Amino acid sequence: MSTSDKNNKLYLTLFSVLVLAFICNLAFGNVMIPFSDVCKILATQSHEKSTWLYIVLDYRLPKALVAILTGVGLSISGLIMQTLFRNPLAGPYVLGLSSGASLGVAIVIMGSFLLPSFIADFLVNDYGILFGAFFGSLLVLILVFFVASKLKDTMSILIVGLMFSSLTSAIINVLTTFSSAEKLQKFTFWTLGSLGNLNKNQVALLTIVVLVGLLISFTIIKPLDGLLLGENYARSLGISIKKTRNISILATSILAGTITAFVGPIAFVGLAIPHMSKLIFQTSNHKILFMATLFLGAITMLVCDLISQMPGQSFTIPINAVTSILGAPVVIWLIIRKKGIR
Repeated sequence: MSTSDKNNKLYLTLFSVLVLAFICNLAFGNVMIPFSDVCKILATQSHEKSTWLYIVLDYRLPKALVAILTGVGLSISGLIMQTLFRNPLAGPYVLGLSSGASLGVAIVIMGSFLLPSFIADFLVNDYGILFGAFFGSLLVLILVFFVASKLKDTMSILIVGLMFSSLTSAIINVLTTFSSAEKLQKFTFWTLGSLGNLNKNQVALLTIVVLVGLLISFTIIKPLDGLLLGENYARSLGISIKKTRNISILATSILAGTITAFVGPIAFVGLAIPHMSKLIFQTSNHKILFMATLFLGAITMLVCDLISQMPGQSFTIPINAVTSILGAPVVIWLIIRKKGIR
């Protein structure tokens, strides 16, 4: 069997698993709905049981779509960052975007007294946390681009990103020290992540932004292949390191920053999925890994969301806890199995 046929077979398998995970996500939960009824609701947009219709179309379907978008966006971001920095433990938040978003949310929730009254009043609504996270990520993005324009060494940007993370974490710690228990609890809940708090308009906006980020990412597939062998080799192929670096940072910022703003920080997915793609497809070709990472990221988030729903139970587990429980052992295994990390 040729490599192309083998890859196509793997793609088909992953697509089948994705469809199954998607249907299971709509069927399982506190209320169990048969597969046949789920398919009927999706096909006809109607059902004799109005409760099932509401659960599937107004709650579980948007949440499943958000899970897919989150898995896809974070996984592609992780793949780009690992290649750009040639570091197997780099992830979508290595530039400090998650920390920037966390700082923005912390200011909205716990530090509103630091803001002008008209801004604080504006942020006291359902979109306040979203705006805070978005502008926090945007601020870090601007700072990263400013630093990147001053540095020639790509690895230095990685260090700067880590420093931004440390700085924002320190500010958050100061805010938590002076925060009330109620506000601290609200901020903690945000850090646990949630896929089910978005309305249809927000899901549509998230979809558009993620698609834009994926389109930008797709344009640097060939340059990323060249970077695998080092910047000097890439330059000999006519690849612009600065342009590739800037596009990589932009794509990752759009994907990871927006996703964090909408659903909160989601751990380990962007770190572990690219490695799983490489192990399954046994290649470092980004054209192949791009699609593999898309499928695996979407499947993983759907499975994690399914587990978090605790089918048949009346409670849910925070999605960030599930991704960490499943992702941490994978990362540890990858570190031990060093030959699997490229």
